[in-house]
Amino acid sequence: MTLKIRDAQNGCLLPVRVRPGAKRDAITGIHDGALKVSLAAPAVDGRANDALVWFIAEQLNIKRAQVTFASGATSRGKTLHIAAKSAADVLTALADSLN
Repeated sequence: MTLKIRDAQNGCLLPVRVRPGAKRDAITGIHDGALKVSLAAPAVDGRANDALVWFIAEQLNIKRAQVTFASGATSRGKTLHIAAKSAADVLTALADSLN
């Protein structure tokens, strides 16, 4: 299955499916075109969202401020806006984690 990431104004949109409360932070594959991410942080008081932003920024080697929510901040299915990176750049950065 392929990741349904797409270019957008000033960056790209990355669909993400989050599993909070996992043993460790990790990219676990692709689900329905979205990047599957397991996070140790619980889904309480926005902790999982904060952890997601930090984790994705770290994986892409970008600043935390470049990762924002385009939609889905209160659900498991989210869309992240990655500023100043094309879809191809993000796919390249995530390639090792997806194999």
